[in-house]
Parts: sequence; C-alpha cells; structure tokens
Amino acid sequence: MPSIAVSDDGRRRAVRLWLHAVALVIFALVVVGGATRLTGSGLSIVEWRPVTGTLPPLSDGAWQAEFEKYQTIPQYQQINRGMSLAEFKAIYWWEWTHRMLGRLVGVVFLLPFLWFLWRGWIAREWRPRFWGIFALGGLQGAVGWWMVYSGLAERVSVSQYRLATHLTLACLILVAVLATATRLSPHAPVAVPRRVRAGALVLVGLVLVQIYLGALVAGLHAGLIYNTWPLMDGAFIPAAKDLFFNTPLWRNFFENTLTVQFDHRMVAYLLLIVALAHAVDVARTVRGGRPLAGAATLAGLVLAQAGLGIVTLLSQVPLSLALAHQALAAIVLACATVHAGGMVAQERALVPPIGSSCTTSRKCFQELPIDKRH
Repeated sequence: MPSIAVSDDGRRRAVRLWLHAVALVIFALVVVGGATRLTGSGLSIVEWRPVTGTLPPLSDGAWQAEFEKYQTIPQYQQINRGMSLAEFKAIYWWEWTHRMLGRLVGVVFLLPFLWFLWRGWIAREWRPRFWGIFALGGLQGAVGWWMVYSGLAERVSVSQYRLATHLTLACLILVAVLATATRLSPHAPVAVPRRVRAGALVLVGLVLVQIYLGALVAGLHAGLIYNTWPLMDGAFIPAAKDLFFNTPLWRNFFENTLTVQFDHRMVAYLLLIVALAHAVDVARTVRGGRPLAGAATLAGLVLAQAGLGIVTLLSQVPLSLALAHQALAAIVLACATVHAGGMVAQERALVPPIGSSCTTSRKCFQELPIDKRH
C-alpha cells in the first residue's frame, strides 16, 4: 500500500498536525454556524461576495446600506420589521463571522497543502485525496450560498433541505480530514474482527444520519413543538395518521414536524444501542488497547449527547443548550471517525507487504520503514 504522505516520522507528524488544525477550524465553523442559525442571523447578508465580502461595513453609511438590503427580504418584512440598526449589527456579525471561518478553512487547508506538495512530503498516490477534500470545501461554499438564497425571496428562513445538506457536507469534510490524519498516526498491529470494524464504520454512518435529521429538526423548528419525553404527542409512537398525513408519503420525512422529530428520536435510540453494543463487543474480543478506549469513549459521548438532547428538548431549546448539543454532535462524529479509522489502520498494520519473507505480521510491521507502516 502506498505511503500516505511523508518520508520520515517528523514530516508525517507535521502533516498530521496540519490536518488536526484544519479539523479544529471546521469544528469552530460548525459551532458558529449553529449559533448563526439559532440567532436567526443567516439571512442578514443577502449577497455572496467571496472576495470583497471579507471586509465588514466600515462606516455608518456602509452599515445603513447593508441594513437597507436586509429590509428588502421577507424575513425582515414579516418577522423583524422595526428592528434597530444595532439589532441588525448583532445578527450581521454572526453571519459575517461564519463566512469568514469558511474562508479561513480554505486558507488553512490550501496554503500548507501547497507547501507540502512543493517539498514533496505528500506521495503522488495520495494527492487526489487531498485535492478531493479541497474540492469539497469549495463545494461547501457554494452550497452555503445556495442555502442562503432559498430564504431571500418567498421564505422567512432557509430551506430545511438545504440547511441539512450544508451541515452534513461540513461533517463529511470533517470525517475526511480526520480519517486522513488518523492514517498518518502510528498504530501497533492489532487483530480486530471484521464484525467489530464494521460496527465502528456503521457508527460513523449513523452519527452522520442523526446529524442530518437534527438539521431537519432545526430547519423546521420542530424542537419547539413537541417538548415532552419519553412520550411525544401523548404516545411513544405517535398515530400513523399524524405521522404520514402528507402526500406523497416521502414528504413527511422532510416536511412533517412530527415525523422529522420522531425520526430524530428513534435514530438517537438506535445510535445509543449500537454504540453500547459495540463497546461491549470490543471489550469481549479485543480486550484492551486503543480499540477498547475508543469504543468506551464513543459510547460515553453518545450517552451524554442523548441526555443533553433530552434536556434541550424539555427546556424548549434555549440557545446555550442547543449550541452545546450541536457542538457535542460534532465531537461524537470526530470520536467515531478516529475510532473507526484507527481500527482499520491497526488491522492493515498486520498485513505483510507483497513478497515479504516475514514470518509474523508483527515482525513485518517492526521491520518496515516508518513510511510504509500504514
């Protein structure tokens, strides 16, 4: 298998630290994006100016001009009519910060990446992966504007479809960055049953699905409607006539507030069960080391996230708890990605290179050059 990046341990560590820095900025972007949504700030900037938009209004006249643009859209006319310039500035700064963090992710990724390419620290076989991550980042910027544009004409908020796409794509980029960084980390060879590795990968998928559903809940403000637990609308499983009254049927899963929140709850239960079962499975089969630590940490985080979600719901979604819930979701996803990626890397470390005369996988691993151990 080709080396993912560098010719010695120090260079590989530098690339890994760079990817972790990128992941940290993406995490900040997700959190600030949540605050932007929760404060109703996402439509405060009604134009997409990737270059000139880096500068905020610098004079009273410029602020007034931005405010007048905002006053032309339905959100102002139907919800925020009569707001003061000071109140507009408050929501403007949230959206401006969110957009600046998006630009910062691009800079933090691209400039070091080009430097590493120039120095020859990234193997040719792995360059398409890094370019692919950069392309996803560019696509994310376009998706962000596509989302904002949906709320500028006939709606007072953005489309829940586009909001969910925007958040999920950000999370996919986070997964790609962390999975790549995990491949760069040193891993002792550990025999992990295929079932256990598959369970770890399933958990990553389930967390992404749950984040997508959470974005639909947020986009529909469904968390403000059914604020009881464990019952919902008076029952653990609401009546079918209420869950599926829209036609065609598929619309209920994206537009029916009851169905969307119900799906979010059910996937939360499923995710918790799978995380706990996976931790038990790892404890019984691998019995220690990184896999067990990762599985136990992940199960604990999923349990904490479920509890936080319940408290947030019962409290009628206050800003602080809602932000914590979204931030913890990103942390759960990061943990699941590192855990799954680590187990895959540990299993690969057991496989001797083609043509090797090593008699044991562990011996092969120890004799390999450091840039061939992944």
